[in-house]
Amino acid sequence: MSRLVIVVENPSDWGAYYPSTQVVAAHDYLREPPESSERTHVINLCRSYKYLGSGYYVSLLAEARGHRVIPSVRTINGLRRRALYGLDIEDLNQKLAQVLKGSERDSIDFGILVYFGQTAHPLLQDLARQVFELFPCPLLRIEFRRERAWQIGAIRPVGLHTLDDAQEDAFAQALDHFATKLWRKPRARRRYRYDIAMLVNKDEAMPPSNRGAQKAFIAAGKQLGVEVDPIGPNDYARLAEYDGLFIRETTSIDHHTYRFAHRAEQEGMVVIDDPASILRCTNKIFLHDLLVSRKLAVPNTEILYRDDPGSLDALPDKLGFPIVLKIPDGAFSRGVVKVETVEALKKTVAELFTHSALLIAQQYLYTEYDWRIGVLNREPLYACQYFMSRGHWQIYNHGGTGPKSGGFRTMPVREAPSDIVRLAVKAANAIGDGLYGVDLKQTAERAVVIEVNDNPSIDSGVEDAYLGDDLYRRIIQEFVRRLERKRLGVTD
Repeated sequence: MSRLVIVVENPSDWGAYYPSTQVVAAHDYLREPPESSERTHVINLCRSYKYLGSGYYVSLLAEARGHRVIPSVRTINGLRRRALYGLDIEDLNQKLAQVLKGSERDSIDFGILVYFGQTAHPLLQDLARQVFELFPCPLLRIEFRRERAWQIGAIRPVGLHTLDDAQEDAFAQALDHFATKLWRKPRARRRYRYDIAMLVNKDEAMPPSNRGAQKAFIAAGKQLGVEVDPIGPNDYARLAEYDGLFIRETTSIDHHTYRFAHRAEQEGMVVIDDPASILRCTNKIFLHDLLVSRKLAVPNTEILYRDDPGSLDALPDKLGFPIVLKIPDGAFSRGVVKVETVEALKKTVAELFTHSALLIAQQYLYTEYDWRIGVLNREPLYACQYFMSRGHWQIYNHGGTGPKSGGFRTMPVREAPSDIVRLAVKAANAIGDGLYGVDLKQTAERAVVIEVNDNPSIDSGVEDAYLGDDLYRRIIQEFVRRLERKRLGVTD
């Protein structure tokens, strides 16, 4: 069973609360022998996290001992560097302007206290949660200022000893909820070597793994001594419980999936998909430049700019019709349109420019199917052919009553054309060493990379049609390999 430790600067700081054996003074924690095989979670409630002060060293040594600690040293440093967190909260300033629109507040500034992501101000609860997600710290004060509009002026840690009676009650409730519901793990889980959180969204219409595949990942984990625990979008604060994060929800930069990946990486967890892979794969503009810079074959492509409408005139001569237009962050064939006339080109481009300042225009290559090569840790994992949806030019047809897809054929990697596999692995290696699905087209003249997916589809009955349960075991085994290397302090 895991151990929860609450560290305070002085024992008197805990005087307003019930005595507890979980509460220790900072000087006692710092002198604690580092050898311990017990899973330990630390809540650092020191009065200050000043660089090289007691509070700073509590978090620093907690991380050195392999303890899960809040706040982490990264969070402490982020809060100290105003320029750093000013970038992170840019979108929150816009949100605050909407929340306070029409407020009768006359003061030029004010602030709120945030206890483990909770605040006494209901209108600002969502904002408090988002700030806590960016900077996981037990006690924060968000200070606002008004110039032309309300915005965040500062985010500062707060000492437990500064709270009044009402604030102490609010903090106690938030601490109890956070510690009891989120940090303590059931005794049964200790049967497993490692715990992996599998992020899924039951409301997602087209998840990257269906229910059968999700169950297969859980079963594979049990065989390998790993608990694969499904979590949802509302379980952000639970990440510190786990050793790894496996994202099985469609990813995007402006989305909670990226925040989950970023937070998990900050916590030192093994993460698939890692934030860098999400960034590189989910934007087709970035991906195109990356593939071209690596001299990898791609379809003839032009980038369209909203502020340069004249570039449309030369497009038919450069690419010929039909032309495929794409928004940079589309997924599962969404945001992808084929046009066959100048009129359709102009109309579609105008519509797509309402979603993005840049668009991709590509030469249309007819094939009966697309190749998908799964790549894990720089090695090919599976090979599939995805056939076009009946009567449609794409694999997925989003028209009509709902999305429909074509057939598929899954085969051993050795039976796929060697040039397709080599090109896929090179494309995946340009992204990183995670789990990727590389989409390619093969014509009589050449093979080209269409895109690299950081969150490839792994569905029961499709991608596992050849490898079966071994597909799931290989992926979970890669988590185990990385976790073992991390435990031994081995770096690649």
